[in-house]
Amino acid sequence: MSVRIINGKVYKNGAFSEEELVLKEGKIVSAQDGDAEEVYDAKGNYVVPGFIDVHTHGGAGVDVNAADQQGFEKIGHFFATQGTTSWLSSILTDTKEQTLKTIKEAVKHQEAQKNGHENCADLLGIHLEGPFLSPEYKGAMPEHLLISPDLDLLKEYQEAAGGNIRYITVSPEVKGVPESIKGMIDLGMKVAIGHSGADYETAWKCINEGAVSATHTFNAMKLLHQHFPAIMGAVLESDIYCEAICDGRHLHPGTVRFLLKMKGLDKVIAITDSIMAAGLPDGEYMLGVNPVIVKDGDAKLKYGDSRAGSTLTTGCALKNLIKFTGRPLEEILPLLTCNPAKMLDVYDRIGSLDTGKDADVVILDKEYSVVDTFVKGRKIVGNCETSSQS
Repeated sequence: MSVRIINGKVYKNGAFSEEELVLKEGKIVSAQDGDAEEVYDAKGNYVVPGFIDVHTHGGAGVDVNAADQQGFEKIGHFFATQGTTSWLSSILTDTKEQTLKTIKEAVKHQEAQKNGHENCADLLGIHLEGPFLSPEYKGAMPEHLLISPDLDLLKEYQEAAGGNIRYITVSPEVKGVPESIKGMIDLGMKVAIGHSGADYETAWKCINEGAVSATHTFNAMKLLHQHFPAIMGAVLESDIYCEAICDGRHLHPGTVRFLLKMKGLDKVIAITDSIMAAGLPDGEYMLGVNPVIVKDGDAKLKYGDSRAGSTLTTGCALKNLIKFTGRPLEEILPLLTCNPAKMLDVYDRIGSLDTGKDADVVILDKEYSVVDTFVKGRKIVGNCETSSQS
């Protein structure tokens, strides 16, 4: 299958230009590479790389921890209608039995995608949010399931996942975490630090051992003090990536601007941290083992006052970032495209519209709303941005 996208403002190398884009056999090919079977008229809209969400717990009524193969497909289709073309399924800390079950269902979905079930975003792999986390900064994590590092357990999980656990969040202050990071890396996982009240020195020890990112920066994290910079100080000083939930609830717009000024546009990754309520009305939902109440789009634990993920979509995150920062579209796009791709070491195939990469493309109108999404060259069938929330 091949598609020629015409009359669009194509985003390449940090700028827009009026050129054609050809998608052929799932890849982006040279615009001079012959005729295409179909022509897609972008009608003057923006043609940008597909969005990549490395931290999400679900959407469209499906919780990742309880998802079966069909549930993963439903999540992936909803995400694609919102502009997400690649994602990691974030498994909240759960029992070993349930974690293994979720991993196996995710693998089934990945296999189905390889066999042609492609009307949804590409599931890149798995993000484990826990279980090696601090009880003091647990957020929505079930405290009784938090444990010290166990590389044998992680090896079992990774074997069940066929090597597709790509990302794990750990708390530096949990005994044994700094010493276990190289083992996690050897298992093929990128390591993020978060859910943490670690001191500055311990956080830096994890960074020096190979941690590459900070989980939902500023949230569930001890903040900086002039005498005790803590984990926040190490995160801001270092060159690691910073996840950011830009829904206007988890981070004040001024905090978003501050983070971008401190870290630079190349070191911040916009995430949704969405739960099953994304795309749905207010009500009662689940996040792993936790009941959650969503009111006015704000998700909080039913028993307690902790926030429990978000109802954000990548499409809304993009709009919020432009609104919060006053920066143009071309400066904000890396937070949703090349930055997460580079963090996961998959920039060789996704994250930009360069020739030879996967044909993951989003069409945005002049108000930056998602018009259409292509995943590996296939146009997603279904409504775009019908029920996303800021």
